[in-house]
Parts: sequence; C-alpha cells; structure tokens
Amino acid sequence: MFAQYFRTLKIGCLSMIHKGPRPLVLCGPSGSGKSTLIKRLFDEYPDTFKFSVSHTTRAPRPGEENGTHYHFTDKEKMQEQIKNGEFIESATFSGNLYGTSKRAVEDVRSLGKVCVLDIDIQGVKQIKRTSHLDPLYVFVKPPSIAELERRLKFRNTETEESLERRLSVAKAEMEYGETPGNFDIIIENDDLEKAYETLRSFIRVRLHPHCKTDETS
Repeated sequence: MFAQYFRTLKIGCLSMIHKGPRPLVLCGPSGSGKSTLIKRLFDEYPDTFKFSVSHTTRAPRPGEENGTHYHFTDKEKMQEQIKNGEFIESATFSGNLYGTSKRAVEDVRSLGKVCVLDIDIQGVKQIKRTSHLDPLYVFVKPPSIAELERRLKFRNTETEESLERRLSVAKAEMEYGETPGNFDIIIENDDLEKAYETLRSFIRVRLHPHCKTDETS
C-alpha cells in the first residue's frame, strides 16, 4: 500500500510542477539518526524524494563527493552568495559555513519531487522567519543525551573537545525541538524500524493531501 501511495504521490504532484510539492525538513542532533532515516526513505522511494544538496565551506570527509553529499565551496564565495540573497538558510558550525541555496530547492521542486532538507535548528528558525517554502517539519531525537554521547563516541571521529561541543549544541537543539509548536512531529529514534515506520506514516497522512491515492487498487 505504501508503494502504491508514493507512486501516486509522485504522479499527482507532477501536475503541480509550476510550484512543486511541499518540502520536507528533517532536523535533529548529530547522532540522532536522521541521516539514516533519510537514506531509508530514499532507498525505498527513489522516484519520489530528492535531497537538497547543501553548501559548506568545510573540507570533504573521506568518501564524500562534491555535488552529491555537499557543494563544497570557500568562505568568501559563500558569504557573497548569502549577502546576495541566494540562500534560504545558512549557519556557522565549528568555524565552517553551511547553507541551503534557493536554487538547490527549486531544482528539486521543478522535477515534481519532494525536496528533503537536512538542516540544523538555526536553519529551521531562518526558514520559519524568512521563507515561503511552507515545509513539513520533522524533529528526530535520540532517547537521551547519554545515548547520543554513546553513539558519537562509537563513530570514533570526535575529539574530546568536539564531542563536548556537539553534546552542548545537542542539548539546546533538543530543548527547541521538543517545544510544542516548533515541529509538526517529534520522532524518538530509539528503535530504527519503529522510527522509520513513524516517519512513513506521518508522510502518508500529512504530505500533499491534494495528491490522492486509490487505496482499493
């Protein structure tokens, strides 16, 4: 039934290509598992959803490709683009700029696909304040800060300093994310399968109600 729904979602929304489907914003602390949930969604429905590729001034990590994982750029160029109003949101983390360009979102929406944005709390606030995208907001959180710390340590990519910084940021993010009214849904990622089913069900009910599905076929 889900496969039928998402196929119909894509076909129905193509008729609205002049403005494109409503975007989907996923936000959550590093280590919450939101990237895994996004990957599951894309793997299951590759023709319905498309990632909005963000810009960043940080160096690529092993295995990351320009234009696929991020648009890697330099600080001077990105600052100029932000000044010129080319970004719907941008933020600074660990001395590096991150942001979503208007073009990245419009490129996806013009295809009639659901544009997925993986952004932080600062980005969410900016979109709420200045953008007319009208996305659905999903906050993904770990079951606890202790569990988040365990996951980050398991990655073995953090120094003690960067770990403390991420945990401090995560506490502030969870406070904002759990505040009523800031997000359309809060998903606690304690069990990946359960969290993914919650996300799928939410999308089925809330995303583009104008895109009808024939559940009897």
